[in-house]
Amino acid sequence: MPVRTVAIMSPGDMGHAVGRALGSNGLEVITCLAGRSEHTRTLAGRGGFRDLPSLEAMVSEADLVLSILPPAAAPGIAREVAAAMASAGKAPPYADCNAVSPDTTRKIGEEIARARADFIDGGIIGPPPRPDASTRFYVSGPRADLMSALEGSGIEVRPLGEEIGRASGMKMCYAALTKGTSALQTAVLVAAESLGLSKEIHAEFLSSQAPAYRQMQARAPRLPLVAGRWIGEMEEIAATFEAAGVTGKFHQGAAAIYTLLAGAPFASENRDTMDAGRTLEESVRVYASLLPGK
Repeated sequence: MPVRTVAIMSPGDMGHAVGRALGSNGLEVITCLAGRSEHTRTLAGRGGFRDLPSLEAMVSEADLVLSILPPAAAPGIAREVAAAMASAGKAPPYADCNAVSPDTTRKIGEEIARARADFIDGGIIGPPPRPDASTRFYVSGPRADLMSALEGSGIEVRPLGEEIGRASGMKMCYAALTKGTSALQTAVLVAAESLGLSKEIHAEFLSSQAPAYRQMQARAPRLPLVAGRWIGEMEEIAATFEAAGVTGKFHQGAAAIYTLLAGAPFASENRDTMDAGRTLEESVRVYASLLPGK
């Protein structure tokens, strides 16, 4: 059956942009906003989503369901959607596109299989789709071919075979570097601030590590906005590494840094309300003030 209607749980920063891109491709995009925040509703409006009153109504109309959520929420939403499928008597294919470990992905797939729905393992890499930047959907599983319907308008679909766990493993390895690096960079700056060496380390980085320092200037002040979501992602990466026989301690440490940043007073900001003028130095002083004993 061709994919014409795609349900997305949920229209957050990534999900609403994916929905907008799919709408540009001629697909109808739906969701269920029951119990969701006003900010999520605003993003759904920007993405052109059609809101349905219940998950049962949503799965009844969907040809494909995409789960795009903070990783900690992924298993619970899968259970809710599976229950809605059983209640509605309609079980469209379900793609988990969240930053979770291969083991977590397989458990979610078992939940979806109990609803007699096809399961697709997905991993999203890159910024939200926009005209000047593409988003890659790595996909795996016996029915991963269904995801080809997403191609276009800033979305590339890259198949990785029929094995569940390959796409999620790809996402874990990629985010281990990108988000793990941001955590390490921030940890270094916070340690220097705590040691009274901020002025000196900033000057040295600007002199000898200019590309990395520019990256810190761009990213570190924004990290509290996403830190709460990234804690669970670092924990999933740590579990992935341990299952692969590699130490998970790097990313357990990264989870601790994001836990610290989630306590910053501006962590409640979003992309619309954040202070774009907040500097790296100002941000690091706040982060250091949150250290135990400070």
